[in-house]
Amino acid sequence: MPPEAISRPNTHADPRGRRLESWKEIAAYLGRDVTTVRRWERREGLPVYRILHSKLGSVYAYTTELDAWRDSRAPAAATDAADANSALEIARHGARARRWLVVCGVAILALLVVAYFTTRSRLRGATRSKIRSLAVLPLKNLSGDPTQEYLADGMTEALIGRLSSIHDLRVISRTSAMQFKNTPLSVPEIAKTLHIDAIVEGSVIRDAGRIRVHAQLIRAATDEHFWSETYDRELRDVLALQSEVAQSIARKVEITLTGEEHAMLTAARSVSPDVYETYLKGRFNKNNTKAELEQSIVYFEDAIKKDPTFAAAYVGLADAYDSLGTVFVGAPPAEARQKQMSAARKALELDPTIAEAHALLADVLQRRWQWAEAEAEYRRALDLNPSDSAAHVGFARWLLCQGRADDAVAWARRARDLDPLGNVGTSIGYILFEARHYDEAIRAMRAVVGVRPEDASAYWYLGFALIANDQPEEAIPVLEKALSVSERSPGVMGVLIRAYAHSGRRSDALRVLEELKKRSQTGYVPAGAFVNAYLGLGDNEQAFAWMERAYQEQSNILQFLKVHPFFDPLRSDPRFANLVRRVGLG
Repeated sequence: MPPEAISRPNTHADPRGRRLESWKEIAAYLGRDVTTVRRWERREGLPVYRILHSKLGSVYAYTTELDAWRDSRAPAAATDAADANSALEIARHGARARRWLVVCGVAILALLVVAYFTTRSRLRGATRSKIRSLAVLPLKNLSGDPTQEYLADGMTEALIGRLSSIHDLRVISRTSAMQFKNTPLSVPEIAKTLHIDAIVEGSVIRDAGRIRVHAQLIRAATDEHFWSETYDRELRDVLALQSEVAQSIARKVEITLTGEEHAMLTAARSVSPDVYETYLKGRFNKNNTKAELEQSIVYFEDAIKKDPTFAAAYVGLADAYDSLGTVFVGAPPAEARQKQMSAARKALELDPTIAEAHALLADVLQRRWQWAEAEAEYRRALDLNPSDSAAHVGFARWLLCQGRADDAVAWARRARDLDPLGNVGTSIGYILFEARHYDEAIRAMRAVVGVRPEDASAYWYLGFALIANDQPEEAIPVLEKALSVSERSPGVMGVLIRAYAHSGRRSDALRVLEELKKRSQTGYVPAGAFVNAYLGLGDNEQAFAWMERAYQEQSNILQFLKVHPFFDPLRSDPRFANLVRRVGLG
């Protein structure tokens, strides 16, 4: 859209309020001089729009956005210009006073100047420590349209993804950063929670076919805003915009980039706004149930149909199939995994530097018991994106499958450092359970459900750990909650049967088992659900029969043969040792 289209006054009521058409009008509205307002726009992110034409430029702003910006500032910052004007006025009166007062004033001023520069020098020494870790907080949607929230979330995720490729910088994962959306906490409080040195915050405004992003860097310890910039681009150039913002942040935190890191930061291409929006709808669609995952797949496939060269859409598609083919969701794994592998490989064909695609490919290779290939893909993902918490979890799971429980826990804890409040908490809790750190697993899972009370998988994993910790009675309400929010997941049902049986409620266990059997007559039920059910009931012969079926469908549960606590009653049976060997773990 041409700039003139943006500058045309809106004749309809605008939710952003009255439009101010010049620096003079903006300054008058804020009750400050033009110089101060210009400084606020340059240094502190005052929401002012620029329209460039020829060598001249004009500006405009909206009163509602100005009010929101002013309300968000600290009271002390809002009075800085007034204080400065008062000081100048005193100085003018002092200049007209008698000479001896001038001399005294100069002496006092000299002392103040010395004190000021001494203090500033000391503060600089304290605040200029090297930034080695940061979080990108959710960018605010200032478009005045709640349906554009996914655009701000997508920009947040993209900045995190690009900055995460820098080895010398620890970047907090998106799922943890998102916990601070619209938070009342101060920057130092957030930084203390996440153990980071700096925070990136900002806003996104969409105006028809254009996008405006404001971003600023804040030192965590001092709340010092030491960089701020505003970018206006066509929406089709959103990927280039993400690259430009990430490069600016990298330069400001004074990180030395390798050649590969610089290439990944600067890589960009244009993308149709329609394609990008469709992709974002798939990315930020809720994915707690099979139906929600299938809706995400529709969005990704639509984006791919519109632009078969858009690698990110293939990554999203692979991620959706990764979740769909699990015992928790209950789709047939063979079909889901083939589609996951195909989508991940296509993404890497288009862009071999996408760490997430390597990690998703590693996931599916591991579930197909291609252990060496999976390890290579995990390591490549971690090399490309050392702050990718999901890749850390995936590699931790790989180590666990090899029987290297201590190494797995160490990698899982690194993932928790990168994503202390996010989605990986559930996976970390499960790894801790498999490694038999039951108390720690329970604490980890309770922390997740405390933040995300509708996270079905977190309740499911918590149920595993409570049963293993000889607390089956406490596991029952937890698993019943998981069953409710997951639309009666067959995987949850299998573990609930075990909880009922171990707490003496065998009739309830058999009732749920009967439901599983009836469901299997009309549709697919993962073999792993029956394995857990019969192990819980103590029927080892039926458990072995279903483990053979699980082998035929390459069930996820068989990855953990070497370590899974629920398999302990079978370990002395030669059939179990044979199964371990057949899945490549002997």
